[in-house]
Amino acid sequence: MRPQSGLELIRPVNCLMIGFAVVVGAFVSRPTIVTPLALLFGFLTGFLICAYSMVVNDIYDIEVDKINRPDRPIPSGEVSPKEAWMISWLLLGSGLLFSLVTLNIFALGVAALYAVLSWLYNSRAKKAGLVGNLIVASSLAIPFIYGGIVTGGSITGSLLLMMAFTAMSAGVGREVVKAMADVEGDAKRGIRSVPRTHGERTASFVGAGFFLLAVFVSWIPLIFGLANWIYTIGVIVPDTIFIYLAASILKGPNAGNAYRVKKFALAGMTVGLVVFIGGAF
Repeated sequence: MRPQSGLELIRPVNCLMIGFAVVVGAFVSRPTIVTPLALLFGFLTGFLICAYSMVVNDIYDIEVDKINRPDRPIPSGEVSPKEAWMISWLLLGSGLLFSLVTLNIFALGVAALYAVLSWLYNSRAKKAGLVGNLIVASSLAIPFIYGGIVTGGSITGSLLLMMAFTAMSAGVGREVVKAMADVEGDAKRGIRSVPRTHGERTASFVGAGFFLLAVFVSWIPLIFGLANWIYTIGVIVPDTIFIYLAASILKGPNAGNAYRVKKFALAGMTVGLVVFIGGAF
């Protein structure tokens, strides 16, 4: 297996985003002391378990990817299903190990929950349409909470919860829109996505609605005076991106535009993480 195939399999950009979400959660939770080692272990746990979920996703989506993405490592033959399973278990074990060494049983439980939800989504819940979208999007909220747990901070703070819910809302929007580009392949696996069951126009309204919900929630910390000036100014950038994406998918509810929107949505979420980091200080 080529190293490039391994990187394509784990989607490192997605994993970096989850790892950094843990770091953001750590600072926003306002712990008494933040040790570099706790941050490193938290980041690695998020990164590795996300990588596990990416590999498992490709394993269960082999037949779908033969249609939608035949160039992916498994359907192209670069990586066999057996090799992919071995990689996934290695990543999961490593992620849980880094969680275990924090000596925080609650942190280990949350990390394990994250892994279980990832497996549940890919093996079963993905076929349930919007319910599956909500489950997979929760993986964007859990890292913020995990960051607070692993560093001993408060996980009930309003700013932390608003950031987690903002990320989750944007994630649901992206998943719904993403499904618009995968209708043909999803039909083969029997996935009841919103665009498959209700059509692309309805899916565009649902996806746009969640993008705009993320924008609305991101402004709650400003309304209640919970955000600093960095967050206040910075949040304009990702919010502008998501407003634009909502308008774009409503204007062009088709597979080609959906593929473009889902890529830009990931960029908007990444920018949002940077803003959240600034808002933590």
